[in-house]
Amino acid sequence: MADFDRSDAPASWTFKFSAGSLHKLSALLTLAVLVFAFSFGNDAFFTVNNGLTVLLQTSVIGLLGIGLTMVIITGGIDLSVGSVLALSGVVTGLSVKAGIPVAPSMALGVLTGAACGAFNGFVITKMRITPFVATLGMMLIARGIALQLTGAAPISRLGEAFGTLGNGSLFRIVEETGGIFPKVVFPGIPYPVILLAIVAVVAAYLLKRRKTGRHIYATGSNEEAARLSGVLVDRTKICAYTLSGALAGLAGNVLMSRLVTVQPNEGVMYELDAIAAAVIGGASLMGGVGNISGTMIGAFIIGVLRNGLNMAGVSAFIQQIVIGFIVILAVYVDQIRNRR
Repeated sequence: MADFDRSDAPASWTFKFSAGSLHKLSALLTLAVLVFAFSFGNDAFFTVNNGLTVLLQTSVIGLLGIGLTMVIITGGIDLSVGSVLALSGVVTGLSVKAGIPVAPSMALGVLTGAACGAFNGFVITKMRITPFVATLGMMLIARGIALQLTGAAPISRLGEAFGTLGNGSLFRIVEETGGIFPKVVFPGIPYPVILLAIVAVVAAYLLKRRKTGRHIYATGSNEEAARLSGVLVDRTKICAYTLSGALAGLAGNVLMSRLVTVQPNEGVMYELDAIAAAVIGGASLMGGVGNISGTMIGAFIIGVLRNGLNMAGVSAFIQQIVIGFIVILAVYVDQIRNRR
């Protein structure tokens, strides 16, 4: 089996990766400009508490974005991650209600997401259905199952342990004041942020250092050439979609844990934010280009933008319009890059 090494890539591939680095640099500059603009307009923006709020809000989109980046690099798309997030959270919540401890219940939720992703990969590779249609079908299936299992009603009273993942923090420092509530000296680093960092590092290592990652890039760059070189293209695609589903399940656990209740209607439109994060970070919808660090920058651009606009009193509807224009601009830049 041929081993893909980017140093042996054709000149066109080299240009794509160089252009991708430039795209990521411009995204990082955009993030810095947004932070400066919002901190200049509101003194409360550039504070520790608000910074941790942005990190928490970004963690779910970041987890979804990492999975979608792998899928997009293969030349595919996954529209089902928002619904899979909800279904995984429902499975976790029902498991806890059934008396299963929280950790195994959350593991079941992640496995549910992975199963949905594997089904997407199977339909795309074996039934030869386009990723858009296959994952659109899974989006409807997963959401319908989540609503059917819960009767469209939230699952509450899941216990304090269920909220630990979403609301706990590391290095939290409090000071007893003699009153009812202690004084919080430092709120600590939220567990979802730590989890996002670990997943991002592992995913980046997988894409850059492991054979599976090289096969993902090869499949998206030229599927037929990769197949002729010995890459198991179908298995690579199934692996990418399975990872995307598993990370959607993990994101579902984080989100539902933050709410300390399971909402089967959660995750609506999250797939668009995740796709936006990947594209803004430099992933090409044509396949073969993208990286985790760029996706993290894209996720933080969306998180900072939403947070800053909220503090400025801008309605959620206007925020959707702004992010929509940003996505269109990012895709347009990607098309220009591919034409060159």
